[in-house]
Amino acid sequence: MPRRTVLKGAGLGVDAGLLTGVVTLAAAAAENIWSAEYWAKKSDKKGDVKLNLWRKRIGAPAAGEAPRPLIFLVHGSSNSARSSYDLNVPGKGDYSLMNVLARSGYDVWTMDHDGYGYSGSSGNNSDIASGVEDLKAAMPVVLKETGQAKAHFYGTSSGGIRAAAYAQASPERVGRLILCAFTYKGNGAAEIERRRKRIDELRTNNRRKRDATTIRSIFTHNGHPDLYDPAVPEAIIAAEMKFGDQIPTGTYLDMAANLPIVDPKKVLSPVLMLRGEFDGNSTNDDLLDFYRQLPNGDRQFVILPQCAHSPGYGKNRQLLYYAMHNFLGAPAPTAA
Repeated sequence: MPRRTVLKGAGLGVDAGLLTGVVTLAAAAAENIWSAEYWAKKSDKKGDVKLNLWRKRIGAPAAGEAPRPLIFLVHGSSNSARSSYDLNVPGKGDYSLMNVLARSGYDVWTMDHDGYGYSGSSGNNSDIASGVEDLKAAMPVVLKETGQAKAHFYGTSSGGIRAAAYAQASPERVGRLILCAFTYKGNGAAEIERRRKRIDELRTNNRRKRDATTIRSIFTHNGHPDLYDPAVPEAIIAAEMKFGDQIPTGTYLDMAANLPIVDPKKVLSPVLMLRGEFDGNSTNDDLLDFYRQLPNGDRQFVILPQCAHSPGYGKNRQLLYYAMHNFLGAPAPTAA
């Protein structure tokens, strides 16, 4: 049996262990996108934390159906899962990566990390290590609901660091890994330098202010606000402010004081690294340093033109989708 199968009409390939017979795009177009909410429990010495999972796919699961390829989307520092990957921007087109992937035949999952969105809070600062434990707690729920113990992972910004750290810790659970807006060491990156000036503040507080002004600044600090529709930050504000105006500091502190967190030599999955042309959280040199050390020859490095730090929110987000689809759909190489 070939290692991967290609989705007809979708150009999306997945590990054979992750997929046996999925819907085609034609079938997907005729069906509705189904969604469901789940809860995972993370336990530590302080007690249990409830973690909120969100799932979308074409049609509700049915007994006896062939499994669909799984992909798990990992959010970053400033926004929770649904505003990151299932955002509704009225009148501006589809900004939901979950919808895009569901229409392509995927069973799509995401989760609010400890202290974000609908999830509970342990009271910690929700750093990268905590995020790895969140993902470890989430995967048994995915297994129970799908019968599959392995998924592709996509993470953006510090979500990419979380996803890579999880792939390092649990390689048997990760198929193909996509790291968007990733940071390795952060050397020469303007945004990381700004955060390093806040190390003392971040160390002494487990939460930081995240109000409407802060959310709008996500779209201006790289110096290219015209790459985003101004309706996008307003939609995020509407989605996020119900959770309050403070969020955890842990990923900011990790990116300011504790890089590198991920050892590329221990990331065994096939990897796609995506960087927006104007991303201030990294440099080409920093990311290529990581890329060159990856042990798996099945890897790609792609620069997305006319994109900044958050390609999924941008006017050119179709470039992100195209790169993801091509990576996930690459034909399996023939071994020498």
